[in-house]
Amino acid sequence: MIYISENITIQDWELTESFSRASGPGGQNVNKVATAVELRFEAARSPALEPAVKTRLKRIAGRKWTRDGAIIVTAEKHRSQAMNRTLAAEKLAEMVRAALVAPKKRVRTRPTLASKRRRLAAKSLRSGLKALRQKTTDDE
Repeated sequence: MIYISENITIQDWELTESFSRASGPGGQNVNKVATAVELRFEAARSPALEPAVKTRLKRIAGRKWTRDGAIIVTAEKHRSQAMNRTLAAEKLAEMVRAALVAPKKRVRTRPTLASKRRRLAAKSLRSGLKALRQKTTDDE
């Protein structure tokens, strides 16, 4: 069971762990022991998450989200399987915590009168400079 917040937990039946040989540090141990962890979380079927959270989680997960609505998190940083298991669980928990935070709505604002005047003054100054660069004719 993974604790996300005080009222959200991911149950064991929603998680599936599989182990494989990891690349990286470990010497001969790498060739013998399956220390890499692949944690699969059935996010689309999870009763603990609301639909809006699932939508944000899908965007956050990106390529880790599968077609059938599962998130696959891998961890192979450490030499021990137990440390990689806790690392994968923490990665998943951080993703879900990030999805719990709803983005703030943008409040549309209008430009102030002073900013409009500054913009128009800058435009007229620039157009005056460009007008000075033009060739003049004899009739003027």
